[in-house]
Amino acid sequence: MRHRVSGYQLGRNAAQRKALYRNLVTQLFKHGRIETTEAKARAVRPDAEHLITVAKRGLRVGGNKVSARRYAVANLNDNDVARKLFDEIAPRYESRPGGYTRIYKLGARQGDGAPMVILELVKD
Repeated sequence: MRHRVSGYQLGRNAAQRKALYRNLVTQLFKHGRIETTEAKARAVRPDAEHLITVAKRGLRVGGNKVSARRYAVANLNDNDVARKLFDEIAPRYESRPGGYTRIYKLGARQGDGAPMVILELVKD
């Protein structure tokens, strides 16, 4: 039974899952939107939103900017993307209390019928 077991395994071990999440979040911040399966998008969405919240906290007066940047760099694969997170993405959502991403359903993938979605950053 799966009582109180949260999260998605996605058919991978923990290290592969962590690498997949990091790659997806990095690409989401780099391009603004990614096309992926619904399960991967639902699994990655909380990580992306948490990183934006951490970046917003680092921008506040009195916020610990150094630790927030270190956390972002540790959880992203690219230092330029971490810089973009703090310089462009976080200020854009300064007045927004949450809900920085949106999922659009596209339909089934041709090869295996997996439900595909677009995960994107909200414009405002």
